[in-house]
Amino acid sequence: MKNAKILITGASRGIGQAIALKLSQEGFSLVLHARQDESLIETISQLKEGIAYETITADLADPNQVKGFLSALKKAHKDLYGIVSNAGITSDKPIAYQPEKEIDLLLQVNLKVPILLGKYAMKHFMKTKKGFFVNISSVVGEIGNAFQSVYGASKAGITALSKSWAKEIGQLVPDHEVRFLTVSPGFIETDMTDQLTPAIKSLYKKSIPSNRFGHPGEVANLIAFLLSEQSPYINGSEIKINGGIA
Repeated sequence: MKNAKILITGASRGIGQAIALKLSQEGFSLVLHARQDESLIETISQLKEGIAYETITADLADPNQVKGFLSALKKAHKDLYGIVSNAGITSDKPIAYQPEKEIDLLLQVNLKVPILLGKYAMKHFMKTKKGFFVNISSVVGEIGNAFQSVYGASKAGITALSKSWAKEIGQLVPDHEVRFLTVSPGFIETDMTDQLTPAIKSLYKKSIPSNRFGHPGEVANLIAFLLSEQSPYINGSEIKINGGIA
Protein backbone atom coordinates (compact mmCIF):
# COMPACT_ATOMS: atom_id res chain seq x y z
CA MET A 1 0.00 0.00 0.00
CA LYS A 2 2.82 2.42 -0.82
CA ASN A 3 1.65 6.05 -1.27
CA ALA A 4 -1.41 5.32 0.90
CA LYS A 5 -2.29 8.11 3.32
CA ILE A 6 -1.72 7.39 7.02
CA LEU A 7 -2.73 9.54 10.00
CA ILE A 8 -0.39 9.40 13.00
CA THR A 9 -1.57 11.03 16.21
CA GLY A 10 1.12 12.30 18.58
CA ALA A 11 3.68 12.51 15.76
CA SER A 12 5.87 15.21 17.28
CA ARG A 13 8.13 13.00 19.39
CA GLY A 14 8.96 9.54 20.69
CA ILE A 15 7.22 6.56 19.14
CA GLY A 16 4.89 8.69 17.01
CA GLN A 17 7.79 10.60 15.49
CA ALA A 18 9.71 7.39 14.81
CA ILE A 19 6.66 5.90 13.05
CA ALA A 20 6.30 9.01 10.91
CA LEU A 21 9.95 8.90 9.83
CA LYS A 22 9.84 5.18 9.06
CA LEU A 23 6.64 5.40 7.05
CA SER A 24 8.02 8.34 5.09
CA GLN A 25 10.99 6.14 4.15
CA GLU A 26 8.53 3.46 3.06
CA GLY A 27 6.79 5.87 0.71
CA PHE A 28 3.52 6.50 2.55
CA SER A 29 1.92 9.93 2.49
CA LEU A 30 1.27 11.25 5.97
CA VAL A 31 -1.12 13.28 8.05
CA LEU A 32 0.82 14.32 11.13
CA HIS A 33 -1.02 15.29 14.30
CA ALA A 34 0.22 17.26 17.27
CA ARG A 35 -1.21 19.86 19.64
CA GLN A 36 0.55 22.66 17.74
CA ASP A 37 2.14 22.95 14.30
CA GLU A 38 5.36 24.18 15.90
CA SER A 39 5.71 20.83 17.67
CA LEU A 40 6.01 19.07 14.31
CA ILE A 41 8.93 21.10 12.94
CA GLU A 42 11.55 18.54 14.03
CA THR A 43 9.55 15.61 12.66
CA ILE A 44 8.95 17.32 9.32
CA SER A 45 12.64 18.25 8.99
CA GLN A 46 13.56 14.55 9.10
CA LEU A 47 10.97 13.19 6.67
CA LYS A 48 12.18 11.63 3.44
CA GLU A 49 12.64 14.31 0.83
CA GLY A 50 9.69 14.65 -1.50
CA ILE A 51 7.26 12.74 0.70
CA ALA A 52 3.71 14.07 0.74
CA TYR A 53 2.55 15.22 4.15
CA GLU A 54 -0.05 17.41 5.81
CA THR A 55 -0.47 18.51 9.41
CA ILE A 56 -3.51 18.60 11.65
CA THR A 57 -3.54 20.10 15.13
CA ALA A 58 -5.74 19.53 18.14
CA ASP A 59 -5.41 19.32 21.89
CA LEU A 60 -6.97 15.90 22.46
CA ALA A 61 -7.67 16.81 26.08
CA ASP A 62 -10.22 19.37 24.83
CA PRO A 63 -13.47 17.74 23.62
CA ASN A 64 -14.28 20.73 21.41
CA GLN A 65 -10.92 20.49 19.65
CA VAL A 66 -11.45 16.76 19.21
CA LYS A 67 -14.72 17.50 17.41
CA GLY A 68 -12.93 19.91 15.13
CA PHE A 69 -10.17 17.37 14.53
CA LEU A 70 -12.64 14.67 13.47
CA SER A 71 -14.54 17.13 11.30
CA ALA A 72 -11.30 18.09 9.52
CA LEU A 73 -10.56 14.43 8.85
CA LYS A 74 -13.96 13.92 7.26
CA LYS A 75 -13.68 17.01 5.06
CA ALA A 76 -10.04 17.02 4.02
CA HIS A 77 -8.94 13.39 4.10
CA LYS A 78 -11.53 11.27 2.33
CA ASP A 79 -8.66 9.25 0.85
CA LEU A 80 -7.30 8.22 4.25
CA TYR A 81 -6.17 4.59 4.29
CA GLY A 82 -4.84 4.09 7.80
CA ILE A 83 -4.69 5.45 11.34
CA VAL A 84 -1.99 4.98 13.95
CA SER A 85 -3.65 6.04 17.21
CA ASN A 86 -0.51 6.78 19.19
CA ALA A 87 -1.16 9.94 21.22
CA GLY A 88 -1.36 9.31 24.94
CA ILE A 89 -0.52 10.70 28.34
CA THR A 90 0.40 9.26 31.69
CA SER A 91 0.31 10.38 35.31
CA ASP A 92 1.95 8.31 38.02
CA LYS A 93 0.07 8.59 41.28
CA PRO A 94 -1.43 6.29 43.91
CA ILE A 95 -5.09 5.86 43.00
CA ALA A 96 -6.09 6.86 46.53
CA TYR A 97 -4.70 10.34 45.89
CA GLN A 98 -5.36 10.79 42.18
CA PRO A 99 -7.72 13.73 41.56
CA GLU A 100 -10.86 12.92 39.62
CA LYS A 101 -10.01 15.62 37.07
CA GLU A 102 -6.75 13.83 36.37
CA ILE A 103 -8.55 10.51 35.99
CA ASP A 104 -10.98 12.10 33.54
CA LEU A 105 -8.09 13.58 31.56
CA LEU A 106 -6.31 10.23 31.25
CA LEU A 107 -9.49 8.51 30.10
CA GLN A 108 -10.31 11.33 27.66
CA VAL A 109 -6.95 11.25 25.85
CA ASN A 110 -6.07 7.57 26.15
CA LEU A 111 -9.45 5.91 25.74
CA LYS A 112 -12.25 8.20 24.57
CA VAL A 113 -10.27 9.76 21.73
CA PRO A 114 -9.29 6.33 20.31
CA ILE A 115 -12.96 5.29 20.60
CA LEU A 116 -14.04 8.34 18.59
CA LEU A 117 -11.24 7.80 16.06
CA GLY A 118 -12.34 4.20 15.71
CA LYS A 119 -15.95 5.26 15.21
CA TYR A 120 -14.86 7.59 12.42
CA ALA A 121 -12.61 4.90 10.92
CA MET A 122 -15.33 2.25 10.99
CA LYS A 123 -17.75 4.44 9.00
CA HIS A 124 -14.97 5.38 6.58
CA PHE A 125 -13.75 1.80 6.09
CA MET A 126 -17.28 0.48 5.57
CA LYS A 127 -17.34 2.66 2.44
CA THR A 128 -13.82 2.06 1.19
CA LYS A 129 -13.69 -1.64 2.22
CA LYS A 130 -9.96 -1.17 2.75
CA GLY A 131 -8.13 0.20 5.75
CA PHE A 132 -5.75 -0.18 8.65
CA PHE A 133 -6.13 0.99 12.23
CA VAL A 134 -3.64 0.32 15.00
CA ASN A 135 -3.95 1.34 18.64
CA ILE A 136 -0.64 1.87 20.43
CA SER A 137 -1.21 0.31 23.83
CA SER A 138 1.34 -0.55 26.55
CA VAL A 139 2.70 -3.47 28.51
CA VAL A 140 1.17 -1.74 31.55
CA GLY A 141 -2.23 -2.58 30.11
CA GLU A 142 -1.28 -6.27 30.31
CA ILE A 143 0.64 -6.63 33.58
CA GLY A 144 -0.41 -3.54 35.52
CA ASN A 145 1.95 -1.23 37.37
CA ALA A 146 1.87 0.45 40.74
CA PHE A 147 0.81 4.10 40.54
CA GLN A 148 -0.32 3.71 36.91
CA SER A 149 -3.67 1.98 37.39
CA VAL A 150 -5.77 4.45 35.38
CA TYR A 151 -3.17 4.62 32.62
CA GLY A 152 -3.03 0.82 32.55
CA ALA A 153 -6.81 0.54 32.46
CA SER A 154 -7.00 2.94 29.52
CA LYS A 155 -4.37 0.95 27.61
CA ALA A 156 -6.08 -2.36 28.32
CA GLY A 157 -9.28 -0.77 27.05
CA ILE A 158 -7.91 0.09 23.62
CA THR A 159 -6.67 -3.47 23.19
CA ALA A 160 -10.25 -4.66 23.65
CA LEU A 161 -11.42 -2.03 21.17
CA SER A 162 -9.15 -3.35 18.40
CA LYS A 163 -10.26 -6.93 18.96
CA SER A 164 -13.93 -5.95 18.95
CA TRP A 165 -13.69 -3.71 15.88
CA ALA A 166 -11.97 -6.46 13.88
CA LYS A 167 -14.96 -8.68 14.59
CA GLU A 168 -17.46 -5.90 13.85
CA ILE A 169 -16.12 -5.05 10.41
CA GLY A 170 -16.15 -8.72 9.50
CA GLN A 171 -19.86 -8.91 10.24
CA LEU A 172 -20.82 -5.53 8.77
CA VAL A 173 -18.81 -5.84 5.56
CA PRO A 174 -17.99 -9.49 4.77
CA ASP A 175 -16.09 -8.57 1.60
CA HIS A 176 -13.40 -6.28 3.00
CA GLU A 177 -9.67 -5.68 3.44
CA VAL A 178 -9.80 -3.84 6.75
CA ARG A 179 -7.68 -4.63 9.78
CA PHE A 180 -7.78 -3.40 13.38
CA LEU A 181 -4.72 -4.15 15.51
CA THR A 182 -2.99 -3.32 18.76
CA VAL A 183 0.73 -2.87 19.26
CA SER A 184 1.80 -3.02 22.91
CA PRO A 185 5.30 -1.69 23.55
CA GLY A 186 7.15 -2.37 26.76
CA PHE A 187 9.54 0.17 28.24
CA ILE A 188 10.75 2.30 25.32
CA GLU A 189 13.33 5.10 25.45
CA THR A 190 11.04 8.13 25.21
CA ASP A 191 10.30 11.30 27.17
CA MET A 192 8.15 9.20 29.51
CA THR A 193 10.98 6.85 30.49
CA ASP A 194 13.46 9.73 30.61
CA GLN A 195 11.54 10.98 33.65
CA LEU A 196 12.38 7.82 35.59
CA THR A 197 15.19 7.92 38.13
CA PRO A 198 18.31 5.82 37.43
CA ALA A 199 17.32 3.51 40.30
CA ILE A 200 13.85 2.89 38.85
CA LYS A 201 15.29 2.35 35.37
CA SER A 202 17.70 -0.21 36.75
CA LEU A 203 14.89 -1.99 38.58
CA TYR A 204 12.75 -2.18 35.44
CA LYS A 205 15.64 -3.41 33.30
CA LYS A 206 16.21 -6.31 35.70
CA SER A 207 12.68 -7.52 34.90
CA ILE A 208 13.23 -7.41 31.13
CA PRO A 209 14.79 -10.56 29.62
CA SER A 210 16.46 -8.46 26.91
CA ASN A 211 18.12 -6.41 29.68
CA ARG A 212 17.40 -3.06 28.04
CA PHE A 213 14.68 -0.62 27.09
CA GLY A 214 13.44 -0.68 23.52
CA HIS A 215 13.99 2.00 20.90
CA PRO A 216 11.19 3.96 19.21
CA GLY A 217 12.55 2.86 15.84
CA GLU A 218 11.93 -0.77 16.74
CA VAL A 219 8.24 -0.04 17.27
CA ALA A 220 8.19 1.92 14.00
CA ASN A 221 9.69 -1.05 12.15
CA LEU A 222 6.88 -3.24 13.47
CA ILE A 223 4.22 -0.78 12.30
CA ALA A 224 5.82 -0.69 8.84
CA PHE A 225 5.73 -4.48 8.69
CA LEU A 226 2.07 -4.59 9.72
CA LEU A 227 1.27 -2.10 6.96
CA SER A 228 3.17 -4.10 4.38
CA GLU A 229 1.89 -6.70 1.95
CA GLN A 230 3.60 -9.35 4.10
CA SER A 231 1.00 -9.20 6.88
CA PRO A 232 -2.53 -9.20 5.40
CA TYR A 233 -3.79 -12.01 7.65
CA ILE A 234 -2.78 -10.35 10.92
CA ASN A 235 -6.04 -8.91 12.21
CA GLY A 236 -7.55 -8.28 15.63
CA SER A 237 -4.24 -9.22 17.21
CA GLU A 238 -2.27 -7.64 20.02
CA ILE A 239 1.39 -7.65 19.01
CA LYS A 240 3.78 -7.31 21.93
CA ILE A 241 7.15 -5.61 21.56
CA ASN A 242 8.53 -5.58 25.07
CA GLY A 243 11.82 -7.44 25.31
CA GLY A 244 10.11 -10.44 26.86
CA ILE A 245 8.76 -8.76 29.99
CA ALA A 246 5.28 -10.23 29.43
